Amino acid sequence: MSPTRSQVKVPAASTPAASGVLKVCGRNIVDKDGKPVILRGAGLGGHLNMENFITYTAVWNLSSMMIDSFIRDLDAIFLSSTGYPGHEHGMRKSLKKVLGEEKYDFFFDRFLEYFFAEEDAKFFASLGLNCIRIPVNYRHLEDDMNPGVYLERGFQWIDRVVNLCAAEGVYTIIDLHAAPGGQNPDWHCDSGTHIAKFWQHIEFQNRAVEIWKALAERYKGNTWVAGYNPLNEPALEEDDLLLDFYECVEKAIREIDPDHILYWDGNMFASDFSKFEHPLPNSVYACHDYSNFGFPNNPTYTGSPEQKGESTNVPLRVTSPSSKSLLKTFERKTAFQEKIQGPIWNGEFIGREGRIYVQTRPEFSLSIGEWGPVYANPDDGPNWKAVNEVRYHVLKDQLAIYNERKISWSIWLYKDIGFQGMVYASPDTAYITRLKPFLQKKKRLAADAWGADVSAIEGIFKPVEDWLNEEVPGIVHKYPPTWKARKHISRLIRNILLSEELYPEYAAYFEGLSFEELDEMAAGFKFQNCLQRQGLNDAIRPK
Repeated sequence: MSPTRSQVKVPAASTPAASGVLKVCGRNIVDKDGKPVILRGAGLGGHLNMENFITYTAVWNLSSMMIDSFIRDLDAIFLSSTGYPGHEHGMRKSLKKVLGEEKYDFFFDRFLEYFFAEEDAKFFASLGLNCIRIPVNYRHLEDDMNPGVYLERGFQWIDRVVNLCAAEGVYTIIDLHAAPGGQNPDWHCDSGTHIAKFWQHIEFQNRAVEIWKALAERYKGNTWVAGYNPLNEPALEEDDLLLDFYECVEKAIREIDPDHILYWDGNMFASDFSKFEHPLPNSVYACHDYSNFGFPNNPTYTGSPEQKGESTNVPLRVTSPSSKSLLKTFERKTAFQEKIQGPIWNGEFIGREGRIYVQTRPEFSLSIGEWGPVYANPDDGPNWKAVNEVRYHVLKDQLAIYNERKISWSIWLYKDIGFQGMVYASPDTAYITRLKPFLQKKKRLAADAWGADVSAIEGIFKPVEDWLNEEVPGIVHKYPPTWKARKHISRLIRNILLSEELYPEYAAYFEGLSFEELDEMAAGFKFQNCLQRQGLNDAIRPK
């Protein structure tokens, strides 16, 4: 007998926060009495915006993966997943075909319920952390075939996280991580293509504005919501289109909710603020501060003065080692904050060379909203623990920079299946054990952008890369400029074409499962079925 679809279990709203609605004042985020508040926490990737590595255990071949390959693929480092190939909407379509609508709804309802529950909020608060960023895929809120008619159930899932966190004294920031049409050419905005159509069709932009009006109406006055992040990691050549959209959505939100802080990502995946000349009031401008030292196939981090950026003996040049240091990279990313003397929220940054300039204006600040190393596991070889100790060293030295400057931050991420999360699904859960053969195949094919070991397929794609560079050398200037031919090839062939053909194979692992078995699969993400990454959690716990 099939169960009746249950309602979203939204706990009652908590007593309003004593802080009142947070706001920006000078360099600080402050409460109603003007007392500074530093937001420290994590992103809830993989929940209301599922990406293909958060629930996929990436296995690195540390000895064979090429450094230049990894650096060219750095644009992908902020993604997360549940083990599926390609894009979330394509995976969901394939699962619905295999499971039927009733079992499909049952599985994803259970997944969303188990992925973040009361036990998660309590654990998070027990670490002394006080803010969770909630990435949201617009498809939870409206249907592409019926835009503007909002899906109450999607809003209820956001309500649930907001109220669970509030009960433990934890703020939330609502982040539109995937917008209609896709705001960048990568997979984490779930467009299914390499073209950011959000910027080509005003209707997509208008829909995003209307979504934010609905969100502002729902959460205005909510003291536990620390603000809104209207668009995650936009990427487009025409900066004016981005700035025009920001002004439009800011005006629409402010007409409904004049009080909440707005968090604005820079262009080029939140890395470029060079054209931001007229900052908006009560706003935080967020960059994403991933350090290359926290990822495979980069120079080993020892914490030397030069790597930290403390050395003054080496002139700062793009080619010098110190230009890659933690401090120098941070200063490049936050030059704009120093100019406007505003607060910082470490939101998400990828460690590229970028200019950040903006005119001074009150009630305007910079944030770092996403950051953090990735971690090895036993499958990565006998030295995996030593690798992780190095990553924790990077993490601690980055935190020292943030703490000295009283910077707000949101590490990426809270939960996954063993790559980057504070907690992660145990390897012996039904979800991980059942999907293991598929995950191994996906790794062999380097189907995902994030965490791909290309050594096994290098011989296939390198000739194509060389051919493109020879026949159309202008491809080195194709947007985004950091991608080069290799990244464009991997995006189109492996991350899109190949991954789309893997959808049916992934879905087949769910075929014929009973409701009880589907519940067990989803339960792999319950807090009690997860392991804790102790080294990470000890490091980020406020001292």
